[in-house]
Amino acid sequence: MRRMRSTGGTKLFLICCCLLFGLMVLQAEVFGQPANENMTDEKALILAEQFGIDVGEVDEEVKEILGLTKAEGVVVYAVIGGSPAELSGIKVKAIIKEVDKYEIHTLVDLGTALEQTLPTKNFTVATYEPADPDNQGVTGGLNFHFVRILQD
Repeated sequence: MRRMRSTGGTKLFLICCCLLFGLMVLQAEVFGQPANENMTDEKALILAEQFGIDVGEVDEEVKEILGLTKAEGVVVYAVIGGSPAELSGIKVKAIIKEVDKYEIHTLVDLGTALEQTLPTKNFTVATYEPADPDNQGVTGGLNFHFVRILQD
């Protein structure tokens, strides 16, 4: 039986693949995102509901309604009573910006962050609440919510 020897090109290819994978993981850590290729919008919505919020991505319509400068992020449509989200003070119309220092730009970002943090029982959520046009002089601001998940 003839044994195939690996060539220098094969070794170089394997080294490049390992380096590329390492850079992808490093990029995820540097930009505050956990690496998770298996997250979907549907799974993210389920995790958000477990946390106690009904959410959706900020689109052009939501951007206009809330007076945002860009259509990016995740908006809270509803907060479930008695949930960790309600107990921490998260409000309807808030834009979720961070979950435990993971930046949130999309539903997948939110799902990935919640998947990492929900099991820890204690984490923070940063939200931006746009200014209320009916309350002049009050501008929107970034709010931090400490979440403690109660257990039996």
